[in-house]
Amino acid sequence: MSSAQRFLALLVGLCFLAAVLRVVSRRAPVPYTVVLALAGIGVGALPGVPRSQISPDLILLVFVPGLVFEATITLDAAQLRRVLAAVISLATVGVAATVLVIGSLAHLWLGLAWTDAMLLGAVLAPTDPIAVTTLLRRTQASPRLSAMLEGESLFNDGTGVAVFAALLAAVASGTPSAGDVTLRFLEITLGGTAIGLACGAVGVAFLRAVGEPQTEILVTIALAWGSYLAADLAHTSGIVAAVAAGLVLAAVGRRVALHGREMTDFWQLLAFVLNAILFLLIGTALPTRELVGQMGMVAAAFGIVLLARAVPVYALLQVLSPRARAIPWRWRHMIAWSGLRGALSVALALSLTGNTHVDQRVPLVAYGVVVLSLVVQGGPIRPLARLWATGRAPAGSQAQSPA
Repeated sequence: MSSAQRFLALLVGLCFLAAVLRVVSRRAPVPYTVVLALAGIGVGALPGVPRSQISPDLILLVFVPGLVFEATITLDAAQLRRVLAAVISLATVGVAATVLVIGSLAHLWLGLAWTDAMLLGAVLAPTDPIAVTTLLRRTQASPRLSAMLEGESLFNDGTGVAVFAALLAAVASGTPSAGDVTLRFLEITLGGTAIGLACGAVGVAFLRAVGEPQTEILVTIALAWGSYLAADLAHTSGIVAAVAAGLVLAAVGRRVALHGREMTDFWQLLAFVLNAILFLLIGTALPTRELVGQMGMVAAAFGIVLLARAVPVYALLQVLSPRARAIPWRWRHMIAWSGLRGALSVALALSLTGNTHVDQRVPLVAYGVVVLSLVVQGGPIRPLARLWATGRAPAGSQAQSPA
């Protein structure tokens, strides 16, 4: 078989396996994304099956722009405005606190150098609550809670990757400092925002002249990947650019027919396919043998990540809603637990592989934490969502009153 034929065979096999697992997941007690990751790990661990090699560019350039853009244009803008203060706080101060807590504890408890520990914190700062938000859409959870989770994840991804890029550039320069990292972070985020807004404005201008859904879809495809590529070429944040472009379209979508049924169905289908293939690839690429020797370190790092997520969530939301009227406690539990790590952290970890400036335990431990996060946090998410997101307690216990 030629290389093109092997690629096509792989794609066909992944799609078929994802379809079979979708049927299986309907009866499984865990979300579909967790089933996909576990299946990928199982396939990759079979004797004689070579571990797939995933390039970080494949994840960041092929999968991430479409997933981020879909999440942005389908976000409930009205609900997002109601929780914008919480979203911005978690995605800025919360991300900074997460990086600092993970970095500090990884240095003290895991023995990593300060720069390596902070890079580990930046790799694991972005959250990926795909399994959670998909589940919430199918339940009677508050739209405000769903908007908070989805909005925080979008902004969190952008700021988290910007922090990572700033840290990595500072480390490569040989003289990392807090001021240098801060300056680079501002350049990356502000540059990505400006490019995304400009691309979004161009996209809106095109859409105003379009009168059919098929052409609208083509414009949004070009906008999703084009805004990301433009920012990436300018050495700014592609994720921030894609989010900014998506927000521009979401803001004027009703006036340019962006929220027609055809548009929504297309982007939801595309996101479903991208997620299915991506989580399978992540599982098959798991470096099982290398992780076995570092399981103690991986388990400790996972505990640190859970703590680092809980600290800013409970602290910041307590400041924003001291009497728990606007943000009930059960929502806070849901937000803290649903901060799963996923594909974006894997891409950042893979980008560190072979980097002579970085301790190679960092990408390995990060990959292990992602797998534990998907299984340990994602596994029991259905009963926890019924309890915390909808207020319906499990059988035999009394449900909380809705907020």
